[in-house]
Amino acid sequence: MSEQQYRIGLGYDIHKLVEGRALIIGGVKIPFEKGLDGHSDADVLVHAIIDALLGALAMDDIGTLFPDTDDRFKDADSLLLLKQVCDKVQAQGYWISNIDTNIIAQEPKLMPYIPQMKAILAPYLGLDQMDVSIKAKTKEHLDAVGNKQAIEAQAVVMLEKIGA
Repeated sequence: MSEQQYRIGLGYDIHKLVEGRALIIGGVKIPFEKGLDGHSDADVLVHAIIDALLGALAMDDIGTLFPDTDDRFKDADSLLLLKQVCDKVQAQGYWISNIDTNIIAQEPKLMPYIPQMKAILAPYLGLDQMDVSIKAKTKEHLDAVGNKQAIEAQAVVMLEKIGA
């Protein structure tokens, strides 16, 4: 890897809404009649952040690093996966400067949970809550997300070389 002072990463994830699963987004368990389908806890926001961090380092994506064919990651807490990836960021000589994210869901309304998500995510990322942006959006009833079949998330991260 070249010795760049700054690196930017972009992450994206989408999971189908299903019955019989807890809805966990940004580490917060949100009361809702459906949850996200996935091998782990399917935390769509954390997964997007993980992919953004891995992308900034030009490393493999979340599915390669934590494959859904590996039983070690069955029902895994995505925050623990995030911790492993943050350790990789630091091992490569970078720290996270800030993150900017979108959660896209027609339902449930997520704005009330954003302060709690920030409070949970900031320590894992080694950031102040002021450096963690989480926005909630809808799809205005368009596509699978707008038809309440899925929830998606996007994330952008800025990494800075330690000591630069």
